[in-house]
Amino acid sequence: MAYSSSCLCSLLLALLLNVTNAQPLVPAFFIFGDSVVDVGNNNHKFSVVKANFPPYGRDFENHYPTGRFCNGKLATDFTADLLGFTSYPPAYLNLNTKGNNLLNGANFASAASGYYKHTAKLYNAIPLSQQLEYYKECQNKLVEVAGQKNASSIISDALYLVSAGTSDFIQNYYINPLLNKFYTIDRFSDTILQSYSDFIQSLHALGARRIGVTSLPPIGCLPGAITLFGSKSNECVAKLNSDAISFNKKLNTTSQKLKNMLPGLKLVIFDIYQPLYDLVTKHSQNGFFEARKGCCGTGLIETSILCNRKSIGTCANASEYVFWDSFHPTEAANKVLANNLVAAGVSLIS
Repeated sequence: MAYSSSCLCSLLLALLLNVTNAQPLVPAFFIFGDSVVDVGNNNHKFSVVKANFPPYGRDFENHYPTGRFCNGKLATDFTADLLGFTSYPPAYLNLNTKGNNLLNGANFASAASGYYKHTAKLYNAIPLSQQLEYYKECQNKLVEVAGQKNASSIISDALYLVSAGTSDFIQNYYINPLLNKFYTIDRFSDTILQSYSDFIQSLHALGARRIGVTSLPPIGCLPGAITLFGSKSNECVAKLNSDAISFNKKLNTTSQKLKNMLPGLKLVIFDIYQPLYDLVTKHSQNGFFEARKGCCGTGLIETSILCNRKSIGTCANASEYVFWDSFHPTEAANKVLANNLVAAGVSLIS
């Protein structure tokens, strides 16, 4: 992904000022979505889609599994670091006392959630509609602890990140004959995009103005997707990647319409597809040893409960791998993705 020199200079200047003033670039950071950004909300759900056990978190702070689907930090954790926060937005459901600890934001994401409401229902995850209800509750708590004026300022100046869609395809559409026999891929994408549009409009109505949304990744390059849909090939599944590219084009078009329609909205689409595709297809040039397999177990299919302390074959050094389990990047890959997020999101924080 290429960025103009002026954008990069603005970013560096902003980060320099942040270090000098010891203040975050935005007052708060709110996160919605799926397992790519879940930091532990699913720990409290009766769901098999969890990551609150070893070896998840083995390279995180205190080597502790928090619920992150990673060996260490997520891309959003690195983003929070770059924005100048000294702590990460907490999993909303993990908080016993929801007061001052919400002043810098919160994370509402739930593994196996998506724009399509039935995806979350399949796995007893938290649908985006419920994540939005939790955010409304969070706003009320902010008013209680900060007062109406300060709360309104936090809400309007905060950064919002939405990461969803992958579960709708990988964990629902492609494996669900009730969907893929009834919907063409184009019709299903349009259905998802309508839900996306509704969600952004609802978030805007609640005061959000700086919103970043991740595109679909190259879903055909995820180790688990290659194992399930690759017809015994070790190459990325071209059809799945083509579907992702088509969806991302529609996502950009829909997002432009939203920006034209909603007053004061800053909306940026973060292209996750190309950076992750480059890491997979040019992994050695980017300092990685393995991109076909995840670090955990055989790396071909393990994720969530299949990636556990007894998984045979788990690698010793995850930093050499692009993927931690068969669907989620390692901390090392997330750091690369986070740099792209921040560089692409200059307009949101300036």
